[in-house]
Amino acid sequence: MKGLTGTVLEVDLTQGSIQRIEIPEAMWRTWLGGAGLAARLFFERERPDLDPLSPENPLYFFTGPAAGSGVPGTSRFAVCAKSPLTGIWGEATCGGNFAPELKAAGYDGIVFRGRSPRPVLLDIADAAVELKDASDLWGLDTYQTCDRLKEAGGGKAPKVVCIGPAGERGVKFAAVCNDKHDFAGRCGMGAVMGRKNLKAIACRGTGRIAIADEARLKEIKKRLLAQIGESVPAKSLREMGTNATMDLGMMTGDVPIKNYRRGEALEISAEIGGPAMTEKFLVKPGACTSCPIASKRVMKCEQEPYRMEPGPGPEYETAAAFGSLCENANAPAVLRANELCNRLGMDTITCGATVAFAIDCVEEGILGPADLGGIVLGWGKAEGILALVERIARREGLGDVLAEGSRAAAKRIGRGAERLTAEVKGLELPMHDPRGWHGLGLAYMMSNRGACHNAHLMHPIEQGIATWTDLGFLENYDGQSDEGKGEVVKRAEDFGVPCNSIPLCVFDMWTMKSSDPVDFLNAITGWNLTMEEYLKIGERTWLQKRALNNLMGVTAADDCLPAKVKTPAPDGGAAGSVPDDERLRRDYYAARGLNERGWPRRETLLAAGLADVAARLYP
Repeated sequence: MKGLTGTVLEVDLTQGSIQRIEIPEAMWRTWLGGAGLAARLFFERERPDLDPLSPENPLYFFTGPAAGSGVPGTSRFAVCAKSPLTGIWGEATCGGNFAPELKAAGYDGIVFRGRSPRPVLLDIADAAVELKDASDLWGLDTYQTCDRLKEAGGGKAPKVVCIGPAGERGVKFAAVCNDKHDFAGRCGMGAVMGRKNLKAIACRGTGRIAIADEARLKEIKKRLLAQIGESVPAKSLREMGTNATMDLGMMTGDVPIKNYRRGEALEISAEIGGPAMTEKFLVKPGACTSCPIASKRVMKCEQEPYRMEPGPGPEYETAAAFGSLCENANAPAVLRANELCNRLGMDTITCGATVAFAIDCVEEGILGPADLGGIVLGWGKAEGILALVERIARREGLGDVLAEGSRAAAKRIGRGAERLTAEVKGLELPMHDPRGWHGLGLAYMMSNRGACHNAHLMHPIEQGIATWTDLGFLENYDGQSDEGKGEVVKRAEDFGVPCNSIPLCVFDMWTMKSSDPVDFLNAITGWNLTMEEYLKIGERTWLQKRALNNLMGVTAADDCLPAKVKTPAPDGGAAGSVPDDERLRRDYYAARGLNERGWPRRETLLAAGLADVAARLYP
């Protein structure tokens, strides 16, 4: 195989055994890798009703055929399992440096099974693979763990994947960290890792993947680098990071404020938006392996009590989650919240949204002083926000309730708390308000891991960040219209789903022509994929994940937006705009080929080459 090593590690943590298994090339060509291949393997081998925190839940770390190739945006890997947060299919992708290192060591992925009787780490040094005791690492935060393993590596420092205290304590939205700056955050994969007593993976590789057409790939990479250099979104990302768009987002109705109670707060974006953060805190940009965009932010803060040594700064999602969503304009406190979540190992989107939900509960009188344990919690009260983040990670007091995520917490709190959540299928909404972008709202409804802005390409398409008119997408859409969005979202999914299977960073995808992923995949692997086949892979993968979710209990009743975003914003760019989720769902079902129950029709599955999936759904 070209682009692939042909080998996946299968680690039985219960037995302490390690096997090398082969996955046929036809499987990679059909599913590409990453989250798509993981979903297929789960469907073939596992019971959909298994407990997400049981030893039976497998944990997949998968790269794809482009990792290690040097193509911009392909140094990513997917972490997948049944989600403890949502109870359905869970996946998260991560950039950084681990994926190319794992390929250089000779492996396309790792599957963890069972549960170790004690904390362990998987140590990989090319052909030498060993489970080692990690009791001395248990309790350390992610930064400390990364530093300790690099110091102990000897010679070439390993690339590290690990969890923090939140994962060890089973916080349902615990994240997986790669070398401090990159996180597979969503769906609680860190909690699965923690329940397995798997603290870390340390990897060193010295090999190189084989490329089918080196000259062609070199030519493609040169072209991609030129496109990135000319791209306006790429320039903005390089200069101000992902937070570059917050000021504009405030005016278009994109940024959620005060847990969706307000529609505009320019005074907040003036403090925590990209220009302000860059001017006050930026040390330098950072980049994933082989990516020239360099959208990461290395920041420092000298203001007490939020002092932070140079390290990973907040992305847009984090700034909005702990800033505007909590009506908090304290930029140093946002940096501190980001560092706490990074070190403790928690998804900043779910954590920030869950904190905002708790503040809303205080506002409504649902939570009072007796529930808060001395924390003064309210809109914009930075000290209370930060204290609650730490209690969530430690599962102390109210933090123990909130560590389950906002949906489960609301059910436990009761007294009408559920109307204050903003989640789909148990996954909290990203920081893009669907009242401003109805197509994105529909994509949240239909994303297979729950509300997600990166499980498709509807976000850049609807907002005009990127245009692929050759695929039938318009250059400009009316974001606050439901008209025709069902068909557009279906096509945006077919085109975007492969990004989590290659895996490919969506920021790099924004700079690419529609055919670029097909071109570089063919140069790497020699497969001769067509654009039509590429879109079929996206369709097939979406249907496979949807069928898994159907087997896990998902129906049409779960494909809806929360009450929070079906209430009009009082002001701002999306004032008065509300998505009609019933109409959007109806139109989407017709385009996707789903029945009224929300299951793929038998003929839909058969047309996609999923006869065995059809047989499971319709025995």
